Amino acid sequence: MSSVVIRRATASDAAASADVYLRSFAAALPTVVRPRSDDEVHAYIRDVVVPSHETWVAVAEEQVVGLMVLDGDLLSQLYLDPGWRGRGIGDRFVTLAKERGPQGLSLWTFQVNKPAHRFYERHGFVEAERTDGSGNEEREPDVRYVWRP
Repeated sequence: MSSVVIRRATASDAAASADVYLRSFAAALPTVVRPRSDDEVHAYIRDVVVPSHETWVAVAEEQVVGLMVLDGDLLSQLYLDPGWRGRGIGDRFVTLAKERGPQGLSLWTFQVNKPAHRFYERHGFVEAERTDGSGNEEREPDVRYVWRP
C-alpha cells in the first residue's frame, strides 16, 4: 500500500481537493442534489475553504486523495476519493480532528448517509439532533453528531 501523508492544504491543493469532494459526494450521496455546479465547488474551495478554514489533505502517490476541513469545533468536511476508502485515512483524519479540537467536536451529515453514521459512531460521536434539512443548502434532512472527550 502507498504511503499516505496528511498535511495542511495549500492554495495549490484547492483544485484537487474540489475534485475529491465532487467524486466522493457523487459516490456516497447519489440521491442528494448538489446546489452548486462543479465550477462553483472549485471556486468555493479555492476562494473560501482553503484560505479561511483549517484545511487538511491526505496525499498519496503525489495526488490528493482526501480532504478534511475544521472550522473551530465543527468538523465541517471529511471526504475521501472513493478509490481510497477503507484504508484508514478517514480514521487518521478523525484522530487529527480530535487532537485539534480536544474540547469536543460536532459535525453534520445527511440522514441518508448511513455509512457515515456508522463511521462517526465508531469514533465515539453520538447523535445530538435531526433536522428536516431546511437549514442546509441541499434541503436534505440531516443529523448533527457530537464528540466529547
